[in-house]
Amino acid sequence: MSESWRGRRLELRLGNPGHGGFCVARHDGRVVFVRHGLPGELVLAEVNEDRGGSFCRADVVDVVEASEDRVPALCPVSGPGGAGCCDYSHATLAAQRGMKASIVAEQLRRIAGIERDVEVGVLAGTGDGGGWRTRVRLAVDEHGQAGVHGYRSGSVLADLRCPQPVSGAMDGVAEQSWRPGAELAVAVDSDGVRHVVELSPARVSGTGRRSPGRRGAMARRAATNTPRAQRVAMGTGRVVERVGGRAWELDAVGFWQAHRGAAEEYSSVVAEWSDASAGALAWDLYSGAGVFAARLADQVGESGTVVAVESSREAVRDGKAALTDLAVVQFHAARVENVLADVAGAPEVVVLDPPRSGAGREIVTAVAQQNPQRVVHIGCDPAAFARDVSLYQEQGYRLTDLRAYDAFPLTHHVEVVGLLTR
Repeated sequence: MSESWRGRRLELRLGNPGHGGFCVARHDGRVVFVRHGLPGELVLAEVNEDRGGSFCRADVVDVVEASEDRVPALCPVSGPGGAGCCDYSHATLAAQRGMKASIVAEQLRRIAGIERDVEVGVLAGTGDGGGWRTRVRLAVDEHGQAGVHGYRSGSVLADLRCPQPVSGAMDGVAEQSWRPGAELAVAVDSDGVRHVVELSPARVSGTGRRSPGRRGAMARRAATNTPRAQRVAMGTGRVVERVGGRAWELDAVGFWQAHRGAAEEYSSVVAEWSDASAGALAWDLYSGAGVFAARLADQVGESGTVVAVESSREAVRDGKAALTDLAVVQFHAARVENVLADVAGAPEVVVLDPPRSGAGREIVTAVAQQNPQRVVHIGCDPAAFARDVSLYQEQGYRLTDLRAYDAFPLTHHVEVVGLLTR
C-alpha cells in the first residue's frame, strides 16, 4: 500500500459534481473527492481522508481561480473541518440546482440507461436558501451543549448558526444545558408552534454504530434498536401539520418532510399522477401517517380501497386518527415486504416513498407482479432512485415523467418523483 496522502495539499482543477456533495478531481492517477469547491475551479485542497485504494477525500483550503457561481458561504458551520450540513452554501442557488440536476441525470444514465434532461424545481418557502427546515435533529456533547455532528464524524460542534432552520427554531436552545449524549428533536409545525424533545442517549448496535434513521438525514425519523426515553422541553411534543386542507396531529419526533413546502407539493404531484378511478384499489407503501393515502382516497371514493402500509406503529396510529372519516383507507402497521403477499386484489396505482436506500428488487418485483397501470415512486437519493427505476424497467415499466425538487437547499440532497407506466 502506498504512503497515505492525508495532510497533503494538492493544487487541483475540479471536474463535475459527484453524488455526495463534492467535485471530482484527479492527481497522480488517483481520484480526489473535493468538498467546498465548484466545477471548473482551480483550488488548493488538503487531503483529510485516505484509506488507500483509488481515491481519497479533501477539502478546499484556498481558491486559486474562482467560479462565477461562487458566493460567500451562507453557512458558517459547514466549512472545511466543520459540519456536514451545507455542502453547497458557497454556490448560488441556480448553481446548486444545476449541480443537482446534473447528478440526477448522470445517475439515471449510468444506472438505468436513461438519457433525460433534468430540471430541479423550487419549493414554496425556500427564500434565499435558508429558513426552510422545520425539522432538526441535534446532538448534545459531553458538556451538555447542543450542536451538530462534524462531517463524517461523531464529534459534536456546539454551533447552531446553520441557516437551514425556520426562524425561531433554535431560539434559546444553545443557552440551555442538556443531558450529555442525548439528542434533541426540534419541530416547528404548520401552526408555527415550536416543540423541543430531548431523547435519551441512543443505544448502539452490535457494530458500535447508531441505528440509522428512515432516510438518514438530520431531520428524518430517529429509529433505534430500543425505545428511547423522551422529555418534552418546549411545546407539547405533539405537532399539527396541514396538507390539502386536512390536519394531522403527530409525535414531534416522528417522520415528516423537513422542507416546509414539501408535503403539500409532493401530495399534489401524487394526486396528479396517480389519477385513480372511482372504485379502484390503490396502494400507498411506506405511507407514514397517510398524506398520500388521503389524496388516493379522494380519487377512489367510497366504493374504492386504499391500502396504506407503514412500519411505524406511531405513524399508523396518528394516520388512523387523522383519517377517521375515510373508511376506505386500510392501514397496516408492518414492514412492506412482510405484508404485500397478504394484500388481496390488484391495485390500479401504487405510490411508494421508500427509505433513502430505495425499495429494492424484492419490493419492485412484488409491485410489478400486481401489474398496476401507474406507479408513483419517490426517492431522496438519486442513485437509489435510479436503481429502482432500472428494476422497474426489467419488469416492463418505463419512466414516463420525472420531477426533481430542491427540497434541501444549501445541501447536495435532492428529492425525485417519478411516474412509471407499462
